[in-house]
Amino acid sequence: MAFRQRSSSSEAESGYASGSSTESLADVYFTRSHLKFVNQQLAKLEPEDVLRWCLTSLPRLWQTSAFGLTGLAIMDMISKLDYAIKPDIELIFLDTLYHFSQTLDLVQRVERRYPDLKIHTFKPEGCETTKDFEEKFGEKFWETDEERYDYVAKVEPAQRAYRELDVKAVLTGRRKTQGGKRGDLDIVEIDDQGLIKVNPLANWSFKQVQAYIKEHDVPTNDLLDQGYRSVGDWHSTQPVTDSEDERAGRWKGRNKTECGIHNKKSRYAMFLQEQEEKRQQELSDAITNGLKIEAA
Repeated sequence: MAFRQRSSSSEAESGYASGSSTESLADVYFTRSHLKFVNQQLAKLEPEDVLRWCLTSLPRLWQTSAFGLTGLAIMDMISKLDYAIKPDIELIFLDTLYHFSQTLDLVQRVERRYPDLKIHTFKPEGCETTKDFEEKFGEKFWETDEERYDYVAKVEPAQRAYRELDVKAVLTGRRKTQGGKRGDLDIVEIDDQGLIKVNPLANWSFKQVQAYIKEHDVPTNDLLDQGYRSVGDWHSTQPVTDSEDERAGRWKGRNKTECGIHNKKSRYAMFLQEQEEKRQQELSDAITNGLKIEAA
């Protein structure tokens, strides 16, 4: 399947603006064989060079991050890229309203460390606080309806962010060594909606990320000193042992490794699509059968 992406007409609109105008930038076009070739070539490069390729090749590029180690390393790498005109850094952070206080503290420390970093925070629709969320969906919604919780707390805010910010490509912190479904991760992927996802550190190990973080004194989550490696919502994250996968503490003891953002499509999202398709079919049948539709 081919993918075509229209470029933006101005650098000001770009998540990462390159040093030259994007007005003459050709469409980004991927066929399956082209995408395979691109991944083969990028796999030979260091993450910084992958990022340079992204910044010069992909319009409407943003970073998405929950401020895990890999995402933090990517932020730092971008801040050090040697461009004549420094690229603007814009990042999407999904605040589920159930993050650890240490994670929210880290966000503030990152903003102080990287003053040029622009963070766009998206929360569950219509909710500003945890109280708002629980009044709307009830307490411990992740227990009563986990699929829908993932959708309203994470998937829908992500989709809204991409739509409102006109995102065409995103940088993520996913890596093969994180285990689960990420074991066969490519550096560049295209999801069902045509969104380009780039995983610059896909081939790095946890120790490599740690070494980079230490060498460059990148701010990190205080929870890492308490045995955590991958940090998500406080209700579904636990510390792990050295012998466990990095993400073993997420939904521990359950057959689950992803929240839905990086799944092809959550069951709840598919349910919503099916309901909309059913509604459209009923409307079409009514029109076909000669039913008059009165204006509201």
